Amino acid sequence: MKLKLGFIGTNFVSDWMADAANACENIEATAIFSRTKQNGDAFAARHGIQKVYTDLEEFLSSNIEAVYVASPNSLHFDHTMAALAHGKHVLCEKPVSSNIHEFEETASAAKKNGLILLEAMRPAFDPALESIKSALPEIGTIRRASFEFCQYSSRYDKFLDGDILRAFNPSFSNAAVMDIGVYPVHFCLRLFGAPSGKISSSSVILPNGFEGCGTVIFPYEEMVASISYSKICDSVSPSVITGEKGSITIDKISCPSNIELIARDGTRKAITFGYKPNNMVFELEEFARLIDCNDIENKHIEFSRMEILILDEIRAQNGIVFPSDFNNG
Repeated sequence: MKLKLGFIGTNFVSDWMADAANACENIEATAIFSRTKQNGDAFAARHGIQKVYTDLEEFLSSNIEAVYVASPNSLHFDHTMAALAHGKHVLCEKPVSSNIHEFEETASAAKKNGLILLEAMRPAFDPALESIKSALPEIGTIRRASFEFCQYSSRYDKFLDGDILRAFNPSFSNAAVMDIGVYPVHFCLRLFGAPSGKISSSSVILPNGFEGCGTVIFPYEEMVASISYSKICDSVSPSVITGEKGSITIDKISCPSNIELIARDGTRKAITFGYKPNNMVFELEEFARLIDCNDIENKHIEFSRMEILILDEIRAQNGIVFPSDFNNG
């Protein structure tokens, strides 16, 4: 039997996820919830989805078994809690919550109801991650890592023209660290765990209070990691993990396609892995596996918890505040 998956949100990320679902043998995209029937109908037509809902209660009361939450960041908490209350497993788009208070409440609700809550964090489930881990011993003792993800937003030009769209509005729990920085933060945590000391960070804040870009330093006992992210400029540099015997370069954190090991003597070797252009397939497959195994207390929860704590600290250091921060005491 295929897992019946419903979608909340009709943006381009949901399009990617629907394509991934249609590529999975054990998952069926069966329903879409949208605020407007026009958007819902268009999304359903693009992906062969039969049921379109504009009422959230009707959507969650349908025969779907799991929900992919791709609404604005500020609504992740409400939509996740509503889905869990209706007995639906939840795959929630990154970041899984606006702050640690929301995260703990959703994680507790999922555990209490015997349901899977998984953050849709693309690189965490991409086979590239395990290939990189396996190659780390070849470059010796790790001394530094530089993770970059700088992507000029398609909506930034409108911002410069004075049209503040949702993507640049902090009222929706949006910030560069939430939308872009979360990828390298999570990737670093997956590879090296939580920093051993207090992180330090610096952000560029735009005139409307939106964080446009930033840099974070993660201290570890034998190494240091730096993370750079942006929504207002592109990066031409790969991410690099440097050890005493060589380095590993990664072309794109969110969806790696080219990973190379460069020895200290200049010798180069490609690191191979099961690349797919749409690596959302991997997180969907893991989501279905967790449900099938009823693995409620899976290892992924702790990585998401570490990530949200780091995001909270970065925001606190740079005065990045969301309305949701005042709803949790």
